[in-house]
Amino acid sequence: MYLLLKQGKDFGMSNNLRTMCTILGAGKSSSFFRFDWKTQSWNLLVVLGTAIGGFIAHNFLSDGSAAQINAESIADLKQLGIVDQLQGYLPESIFIFNGSWFQFLILSIGGLLIGFGTRYAGGCSSGHAISGLSNFQLPSLIAVIGFFLGGIIMVHFLFPLIFA
Repeated sequence: MYLLLKQGKDFGMSNNLRTMCTILGAGKSSSFFRFDWKTQSWNLLVVLGTAIGGFIAHNFLSDGSAAQINAESIADLKQLGIVDQLQGYLPESIFIFNGSWFQFLILSIGGLLIGFGTRYAGGCSSGHAISGLSNFQLPSLIAVIGFFLGGIIMVHFLFPLIFA
């Protein structure tokens, strides 16, 4: 009900990160975080709801079995050298940090690019795709097209170069 009272306001996870950093005192070192976070405190319900929803889904709505992955996807991943058990969505050789500098570098660069892209695009991919497109915002349409093009370039061109 509380969110119904806030119609016309933007909400999303990237806004919450700024709000949480401000609450924790980041405004002392950066002017970007100097704003009245109390005007955005209602938005923290999104984070709370996500955490509660994830807990409920994991503990009460899941039988604990691994997701079934398409056989063609498994064959494609094996051609790229990913020969894990593939018993779920996350192949361990990519997503489990094994302490290698190469993996640390890839994860660090990827994290920085995602953070930069989120700020540069004015929000995260799900925020643009869900909130922005539903409000017919042209910048969100441009951003979502860019996200898809970036994903296609990554999967078809860069991924094979990095992991081949």
